Amino acid sequence: MDVKTRPALDETPLPQLDASSLVDGARLEAAIKDMYRHVARGEHAALHFEVGRSLAEHLGYPGELLDAIPAEALASFAGVGHHLDLAALRPGEAVLDLGSGSGTDAFCAAVLVGESGRVVGVDITGEQLDKAARLRHRDGLSQVEFVEAHIEELPFDDASFDAVISNGVINLSPLKQRVFAEAARVLRPGGRLAIADIVSGRALKERTRRNVELWAACIAGASPRRSYLAALEANGLELEELRKNDYRFTSERALEACSTYEVESISLRAVRPQLEDGGGSR
Repeated sequence: MDVKTRPALDETPLPQLDASSLVDGARLEAAIKDMYRHVARGEHAALHFEVGRSLAEHLGYPGELLDAIPAEALASFAGVGHHLDLAALRPGEAVLDLGSGSGTDAFCAAVLVGESGRVVGVDITGEQLDKAARLRHRDGLSQVEFVEAHIEELPFDDASFDAVISNGVINLSPLKQRVFAEAARVLRPGGRLAIADIVSGRALKERTRRNVELWAACIAGASPRRSYLAALEANGLELEELRKNDYRFTSERALEACSTYEVESISLRAVRPQLEDGGGSR
């Protein structure tokens, strides 16, 4: 059920969003790159989650939209929910995709904003970026570009985008408040943040949060839902809509962790408020 009201804060402190003292950043990045290198190559046997078109359709992506993008990109889709309807993308808009992978959501966004729009995908996994760039060049999608960058430190000017989207990626960051701060910074006043991500009902134990493999599998990085939403709002973004997604992990180990900590997938839409004086960006 969609939630239109502002969520109440729980007692979990916002440092729950900062795991830099629990996981080594270099080890975590290496594990994430290794996991999604397999995704890009179609090596899915050892993954904790589903991939591909059947997953996208199950999550609610319209078939006609999926038909309009490169099938090779869609084969590597590893999202956790549908969020593009919440983004409400319009022709001519500029869109940033945080953690764009092999390009499924970026290419979908390109269809929605048209040739007059602009879509930028950022990612850290070379194989994913190479695959997305190859498909973009092959299919002549000149309104799309892919950039190697960390979502905690975006190489874009303030107020550069009408919408920021992300699917199953922010949970991978040990510095989620910084991700939300960067998303708010690059959004224009009135711009939308539309994301699907993994959160938890209960705070994960320290031992689980230190498990780099479970981080890369989109489990150990899950923060309590209310802390996650509080961090989003603390960075000047106003929650407008929230819903739970029908998403399940596949491995026994992942399912056990999900059951223990009430891990779930959500999609949400938040906005950066318009400035009262109608002036420029902050």
